Amino acid sequence: MRCAVRTLIFFFIISVPGFSQTGGGRADALQNYHTGRDLESRNRVQEAEVYYDEAVRICTDEISRNAATRDTYTVLTWALQRQRKYADVITWGDRGLRLFADEFRIVETMGEAYFYLDDYASSLRYMQRYVNAMPQGERASVAYFFIGEIFRLQRQFRRADIAYTTAVRLEPVLALWWYRLGSVREAVGDYAPALEAYERAVRLNPGYREANEGLNRVRQRTE
Repeated sequence: MRCAVRTLIFFFIISVPGFSQTGGGRADALQNYHTGRDLESRNRVQEAEVYYDEAVRICTDEISRNAATRDTYTVLTWALQRQRKYADVITWGDRGLRLFADEFRIVETMGEAYFYLDDYASSLRYMQRYVNAMPQGERASVAYFFIGEIFRLQRQFRRADIAYTTAVRLEPVLALWWYRLGSVREAVGDYAPALEAYERAVRLNPGYREANEGLNRVRQRTE
């Protein structure tokens, strides 16, 4: 079940934060990364891997030549993340942050990597570091969602509610997030707010089985 949940989370996060495409290898690495993401979104995973590998090659080559910038380390961690090489994300992310401590794109990516490695304490630390520094950042909604996930898995449902609520305020169009919000509200008996969250999830995705089931359960509680 947890594997399926992680697959949902992994494939739902598709946006890429702003990036300065400035010449040479960095632009090539980013182009390869984007091509890989496009292929992956069309379920052409093996082809995508070729482009992710090339993005990684370009970035590590720049690092070996002492030509790396903050963008080099950012694209490298993104590509490794798509390949689910989470330990490598941490290794290269640490190196990047030692050079560019304020590169919060890497901070957020490392938070995700730690989550998938089941190191929730480290994931929470990095996600909170990101949202504290970038409360309106392009990945703030995603960071809050992961914070909610961590608190939900730890059965800290009230804290999860706060995090999910912030996530859907920043990004209100994702049925999964509304479903998660409904589930933690239901878990603590906040049935009216849970009903609202489940309704939003179903409105966004009428075929969402779990959200429909949650909606029916809560309706029985509130009627």
